[in-house]
Amino acid sequence: MAKVIAVTNQKGGVGKTTSCVNLGASLVATKQRVLVVDLDPQGNATMGSGVEKNNLRYSVLDVLTGRADVNQVMHLKTPAGYDLLPANGDLTAAEVELIDAKNKEARLRSALSALQNRYDFILIDCPPSLNMLTVNALACAHGVLIPMQCEYYALEGISALLNTVKLIKNSINPKLVIEGILRTMYDPRNSLTNDVSHQLINHFGQLVYRTVIPRNVRLAEAPSHGLPALMYDKHSRGAVAYLALASEFIRKQK
Repeated sequence: MAKVIAVTNQKGGVGKTTSCVNLGASLVATKQRVLVVDLDPQGNATMGSGVEKNNLRYSVLDVLTGRADVNQVMHLKTPAGYDLLPANGDLTAAEVELIDAKNKEARLRSALSALQNRYDFILIDCPPSLNMLTVNALACAHGVLIPMQCEYYALEGISALLNTVKLIKNSINPKLVIEGILRTMYDPRNSLTNDVSHQLINHFGQLVYRTVIPRNVRLAEAPSHGLPALMYDKHSRGAVAYLALASEFIRKQK
């Protein structure tokens, strides 16, 4: 049965989509069956997976509203190597369209339940805010992967996110746990980076992945080519780091 991971942080610009796409591709490289769900109206995970968001016939919005079956929406074997439920700007309508819907917080869970045996991992790229889309992701996830930069404001952001996870766990999804905290855009030459990193490890211990994701030009360039770093430049520091993360991620499942 697939393990569902919500990749989320209520603070934007922390490498959330980059981590979702590149972890997905790296898991595929280790022979895992992966589905990526783009739940962000910006559609960055869709574009970064080599799918043109402006040419979609159906998007994940149609799944949430019941206008299309999940199999109609899915893009199989994207250039990134995994299957994809895509998104675009239409997803901004989800909040309004679901406001009076029955079981509105469980729409994604219902849709993904039919896919559980087809994948080893389902990764959900969440929007950088707490809204009905994020609630849907957390309601169906087994674990939460939190990418974060090692800077002062990031510590405040993670505190708010942990409160959100606790709220969802107590009200909707009692099985929800923190899968891990991933340090992104990491620069060991920066003293603040090192200070915040040490604080994270002291406070969260084993929840902090040993793997860190460095600042890397090739990692930043890859999305404009519709590819994960592993396919854009497999020898880049970013690609190597996400492969290491995939190995660590799989080991933690055992």
